[in-house]
Amino acid sequence: MQILSEETGSLFPQEERVLVPLARRLRPTRLEEYVGQEHILAPGRLLRRAIETDRLFSMILYGPPGTGKTSLGHVVAGATTSVLVMMNAVEAGVPDLRRAVQQAKLRMPRRTILFIDEVHRFNKAQQDVLLAPLEDDVVTMIGATVENPFFYLNNALLSRVQVFELGPLSEESVRTILERALVDPEKGLTEYRIEISDDALDYLAANSLGDARKALAALELAVLSTPPDRNGLIRIGIEAAGECLTRRVVRYDRDGDSHYDVASALIKSIRGSSPDAALHWLARMIVGGEDPRFIARRLVIAASEDIGLADPRALPLAVAAARAAEMLGMPEARYALAEAAVYLATAPKSRTAADAIGAAVADVESGTAFEVPEHLRDASYAGAGRLGHGEGYDMPESEAHGRTQEYLPSERVYYRPGESGYEREVRERTARWDGVPPATPSDEE
Repeated sequence: MQILSEETGSLFPQEERVLVPLARRLRPTRLEEYVGQEHILAPGRLLRRAIETDRLFSMILYGPPGTGKTSLGHVVAGATTSVLVMMNAVEAGVPDLRRAVQQAKLRMPRRTILFIDEVHRFNKAQQDVLLAPLEDDVVTMIGATVENPFFYLNNALLSRVQVFELGPLSEESVRTILERALVDPEKGLTEYRIEISDDALDYLAANSLGDARKALAALELAVLSTPPDRNGLIRIGIEAAGECLTRRVVRYDRDGDSHYDVASALIKSIRGSSPDAALHWLARMIVGGEDPRFIARRLVIAASEDIGLADPRALPLAVAAARAAEMLGMPEARYALAEAAVYLATAPKSRTAADAIGAAVADVESGTAFEVPEHLRDASYAGAGRLGHGEGYDMPESEAHGRTQEYLPSERVYYRPGESGYEREVRERTARWDGVPPATPSDEE
């Protein structure tokens, strides 16, 4: 645990400059220095007003690495008159939390801000320690996490904080930060004579996945690893920049929100008839190491829920792809999954069957449960005839025979065939059975 007052001016102890990574040195301490996240920090926004007026409230800052969560902690340190206590959830335990709370009580009425990095790593007992101090306003907590807090933090803690989601930085924002690193006389790289091409800066900004820390680390490595020419000038082109930027890692967490977000994007792309988008999100899941059986299940669901009877071939094809994926395993399974995803995305869509069973289930759950009519009851066992079961049942002779009896003792209508694909034929057939012209969806409305 590290305790800092407003006189410190930094979240970190004084260190030899040469030992501190560029990304750490360049962290802002004032709101004017902060780059990006305009959706929560633009003038007039709640968080900006709270920082400017030093009226902070407990919050969770949630977003990918290198997007400015800890930097916001630096901004708070530069703006607040409170005592700032830094803590990392990986190292802190319940005794550390209790000690921080007790010290905060002794400082009152002076406020204590407790900044907890990687707050998602706190277990239930650690989270529970914070509930009363937050409720009583003993401490103001700022938690930083790369994981969705709604998956990792309990509802009692979430109800006491505001959650702000930080997104990957734009290329423009990353480039602004890189340019600042080249010209900042106190925190930057101005002790070196550097000539870097626009192409190299653009490459670093475009390929850092919105992660300023990654971009700055690559820039610093390029500077330190490139020998100066005879004039003492370090020349950095796109090739050197590319060598220093680590391989792009696809952000995908099989147990976190990326897992659900990308799966949702796949289904919605299929539903929206976009095969290219479906393939992209499918590739994200494959490269991220997703279980092919999970992907296959999503495709089977899409075939039955979103395509339905508009194309009755979609479901058996999706099931076949699921079986093929299980039989083949990765990497070959991707071909079967891709074939199914493209087919489903380009197939006609109809939710009529899904909506119909939904309506029927809702009807039954609401208490509508009809008795089975005598003519529909099982008459296969001895004595059934004495009970009148099956009496009056009329066996349909053919499709043309149609509906000759009542099968549901009500005027309930759950299934209404649509106009897409095969369902147009179903619509015409059921209309013939009813002896009426086939209605269009507009007629029913």
